[in-house]
Amino acid sequence: MDPAARPGDAPDGVVVRRSGQGWQVGEEHAADLISAMVLADLLAAELGLPAPPPAGPPAATEAGEAARLAVTVTQLEHALAARVRVEQAIGVLAERHRLRPRQAFDLLRNVARAGGLKVTDLAETVVDSTSNPLLPLPAELARKQPAPRQRGRSPRRARPETPAAAGS
Repeated sequence: MDPAARPGDAPDGVVVRRSGQGWQVGEEHAADLISAMVLADLLAAELGLPAPPPAGPPAATEAGEAARLAVTVTQLEHALAARVRVEQAIGVLAERHRLRPRQAFDLLRNVARAGGLKVTDLAETVVDSTSNPLLPLPAELARKQPAPRQRGRSPRRARPETPAAAGS
């Protein structure tokens, strides 16, 4: 086909129009849009026009893909570190309060919610308290302190009265 001989061709591209009978591509007719688009691509190739850009999201460059993957790796590393810290705090609370892990997590979560804290931030404080006993914890998480002992002699150590001492 000679492009100059086609009266319906646009000088700088192939025009696809909706018509009463279907679709019109230049002077050609097609029944449906898919056929019209294929016909338009064929005519454009015949006319030596550049191919249209591919449909869908633009192709990512290697540098862009590498940057996206680096961000994903960083996010996953952060999530894993936070998870490890929460698991450690659950273990500390389970040991301190003699709880099951699920109960320890519920305690950690409830105290965090009541105090308006993130669970991960509170978990970090709980874990840090294992190496620094002076670090203040919310009262609900603090280790239960034993009742203070009374000063004085233990009843076991009291000397039994002897009859000689009683008779004096």
